[in-house]
Amino acid sequence: MAKRPRQQTRKPRVGKAVAIYHDMKVYENFERSAQRIFECVQAAQKHSPGAPRHLYLDVQGHRNDAGGYDHDAIELMQDFAMGYLGEYLTEISTPLLQVRNPKRQRDDLPDILRIGYPDDGSDYGYDPSALPVKPRERTPQDRRSRPSVKAIADYLGLEEAGCLVCWRTPVERAHVVPTQLGGSNDVRNFALLCPAHHAEAPDVADAESFWAWVDYAELRDSPDKWLDAPEEVKDRLREHGVRIGVGEREHLSFFAAVKHELKSLYGWTDSDFDVADWASLMEEFHQVLDEATGRHFAVEKKVSTHAWAYHMARQRTSRPK
Repeated sequence: MAKRPRQQTRKPRVGKAVAIYHDMKVYENFERSAQRIFECVQAAQKHSPGAPRHLYLDVQGHRNDAGGYDHDAIELMQDFAMGYLGEYLTEISTPLLQVRNPKRQRDDLPDILRIGYPDDGSDYGYDPSALPVKPRERTPQDRRSRPSVKAIADYLGLEEAGCLVCWRTPVERAHVVPTQLGGSNDVRNFALLCPAHHAEAPDVADAESFWAWVDYAELRDSPDKWLDAPEEVKDRLREHGVRIGVGEREHLSFFAAVKHELKSLYGWTDSDFDVADWASLMEEFHQVLDEATGRHFAVEKKVSTHAWAYHMARQRTSRPK
């Protein structure tokens, strides 16, 4: 009589651990950083199911009045990474502490990240109805002179001073909220930009909108970061399909350029331009321009500033009566 084969239970094969690294740049707020980390964890879950996931999170800038981390950084590290994402990771390392998941890592991360805000009177986002001056720092240093380039670079987490958008030099000290709108000379109210990107950056009353534009421009112009790299580095990058240099951009009329930025940065669609009451929109637009924007370099028409003003005007006209 033939022996029955012995039944064996095998553990499923688990792939090598996946390391996920995110450096929260000073121009990223909580929402942008959280979405990008979520997408990285989602991709790791899809391509290496069951493999242990290790998240390494670093933070540049994002300092509060006492020198610690600001609200966005604390929320990202504690509430999001160690709170919400904790059960979908094996280990989390942040500038505050390192935590290992005591349970088995879950592999059922939702398809969509939904970010909600507590209805507790907390101050989230910019209020277009009031058009306030909204800097990042709540109690800025009372200093009359601008900080040095080195001091700004240290705050931004840069080893060497370079443009935040394209890495090129020389750089200029760019106010996040212009002084004419109430911005301070606190180091947290400065970015380092090359002359070209400084001239492009928005002059608006909302610090987060300025940083959102820097984030957008950095992604848009990222190929320019490699223009000054050694030729051997450029060759290796090209071998991996990396584009070197933005190249000639299509020439757009002023409003076409504003429309492109409204779509790319603020998420407008073609239907958003079909405004029934264009006169009301333009009235609000000019009020936003007059009360909450500046004219840096004496530039009367700046694409980024006008795009922000149109976006604010649209929010003002669409609010409940």
